[in-house]
Amino acid sequence: MKTLTKGLLGRRTTHFLLWRPGPGPAPVLHIGTYGNHDFRDIALQKVSDDVFEIPAAECGLKDGQVYHYWFRVKDTDPYADHRGTVDCTDPIAWTVDRRLLAPVTSDPAAVTRYVDGHLQPSDPDGRTAEWHREPRSSQLPPNNRIVMYELPTRWVKVEDAKAAEPIGNGTFQDVLSLVSVAHASPSHPRLKAASSARAHIIELGVNALELLPPADNPSQYGWGYGTSSYFAPAFFLGTPDGQSHPSACHDLAELIGHCHQRGIRFIYDAVMAFCRDMPYRHINFADFLVQWGSGDPEQGDRDGFGGDLFRFDHWVEATDPLDGERRELSPARQFLKAHIAWWIDYYHIDGIRMDSVNNIANWDFVQEFKDFAWATFLARAGQDAPFIVVGEELSVPVHQVHEQRLDGLWNEPFKGLLRGLLVGESGESFQATLSKVVDCRTLGFSDGTQAVNYITSHDTGGDGNERIYNYLDNHGVVEKESRLRLAFAVLLTAVGMPMILAGDEFGDIMDVPGDDSKEIDPVGFERLEEPWRAELFADVSRLVRLRTVHDALAVNDTEFIHWDDDQNVAVYLRGTLPNAVAVVVNFSDFSSDHYDIPAWPEGLRWFEVLEEQWVERCTRIEPWSARVYVSHRR
Repeated sequence: MKTLTKGLLGRRTTHFLLWRPGPGPAPVLHIGTYGNHDFRDIALQKVSDDVFEIPAAECGLKDGQVYHYWFRVKDTDPYADHRGTVDCTDPIAWTVDRRLLAPVTSDPAAVTRYVDGHLQPSDPDGRTAEWHREPRSSQLPPNNRIVMYELPTRWVKVEDAKAAEPIGNGTFQDVLSLVSVAHASPSHPRLKAASSARAHIIELGVNALELLPPADNPSQYGWGYGTSSYFAPAFFLGTPDGQSHPSACHDLAELIGHCHQRGIRFIYDAVMAFCRDMPYRHINFADFLVQWGSGDPEQGDRDGFGGDLFRFDHWVEATDPLDGERRELSPARQFLKAHIAWWIDYYHIDGIRMDSVNNIANWDFVQEFKDFAWATFLARAGQDAPFIVVGEELSVPVHQVHEQRLDGLWNEPFKGLLRGLLVGESGESFQATLSKVVDCRTLGFSDGTQAVNYITSHDTGGDGNERIYNYLDNHGVVEKESRLRLAFAVLLTAVGMPMILAGDEFGDIMDVPGDDSKEIDPVGFERLEEPWRAELFADVSRLVRLRTVHDALAVNDTEFIHWDDDQNVAVYLRGTLPNAVAVVVNFSDFSSDHYDIPAWPEGLRWFEVLEEQWVERCTRIEPWSARVYVSHRR
């Protein structure tokens, strides 16, 4: 852990430590072992006005033993009726165990292992992160060659779509089954895509995995957008059905390790605008969080989605948890920077998606966080390793990328513009709309690594946001296969970093429609058994692999060589001849076996990727279709 040896985070390896408790008596460590009645109280010692600690070696701990503990503090929750002492999770707990919940707060117990005078990250069964045969970070794919796979980790099975009763839990081990043929899904043993004979993500060929938030939160079946323990992996994602003990720490590291061994980067979805049941709510609310309706100027029009907003512009004289020095700082900012240092150093993440940047509403902090994350990553992985920090802000303020506040943004207009073309509702002219879809620079981006393009994102609630299959169905499209194939051909050849929502690659359907049900809608991997969906998946896989290896798709160079506004047919070249990719798209019912493209490049042979055949030029146009050609010298 190269960057975590200084300050309070380094001291955390030998001391139980609480940073910035509110006013009141000295905090108390309440510690014991799971399943026993041996919990006892140990007073923490005041080191400074905002640091209380006790050396682990003075706590009478048994070497090699796993311990569960809380900190007992005076409650600072402004919404609570009581004002007594409460037990709270350690805000920098490496692991939490939700089988043990504190009275009043319902905070889960923190977990640690005591070994030779030191405290170590550990699951309750004593296992911890293990890294084997991990490649150098520099060997992982760069930003201009990645295809992201956005996976709602908690995919569930439903017994009755109308009742929407969850009967299965998606976990890190279940995700691992999609990456490694050596691992079967414990929660869904009958699911072929997650069996020991298949590795769905490997078959698809994507090389970047973005789970919905993997940090701990109180929701078992939701997506996890409401983090509680920022340093700990999600308890429920580490507890497969039928397993008696949680193993989130070990399971997440194993998943990331297998991803890296297979050339797949791991993107961390960070929720930092707001939190839910975070320990500082009780430990020191005023320093870290915004009280709704109190007149706090930091509330503004920010939305906490039922949780607490962080306070980013509250400054105090305090001990910096990162280096232990005393200075003027924002506690919320330093806490969140410390948490990302932990995820980079301990879990080896390769990128960050900052959720709901508009509700962070502080571009100075966004840039500060991005710069800190980069510096931390390069210190761990080396100067030649790929990394990225992108933000989700659906108004797409591209100027913030140009000002280097972020490396990139989610390109929400891509989704809306492409969907309009797919149902014949482009709004603008065909040329203007398709140009914006194919080349993100027409939307204000200056490079393809600044835009994350997608057909669907996890936010499937509301008209126009539903899964692409449902969107086509809602617009009366009967024959969907060709339009799905067309959509993916554009996504995977456009300028920008493509992202696929899990399930779209085989035309998955929303089984539990409605905005309120989107978080428990299952990814229907069983639909891969349907022949047409298997064929669609195979074609998408071909395009994904082309995207990740062909030089023409790793650069910005794009040229439209043919427009047919009468038939909504266009041809564009990616890269430069003679090593280019040509894409022929038809967004209409028009068809022809002898279509003439006057500007088609001569003197080359072309390999058509989807039909896997050699041609001299494109002459056949089918309704609502795309053809993707790779050029070769004669």
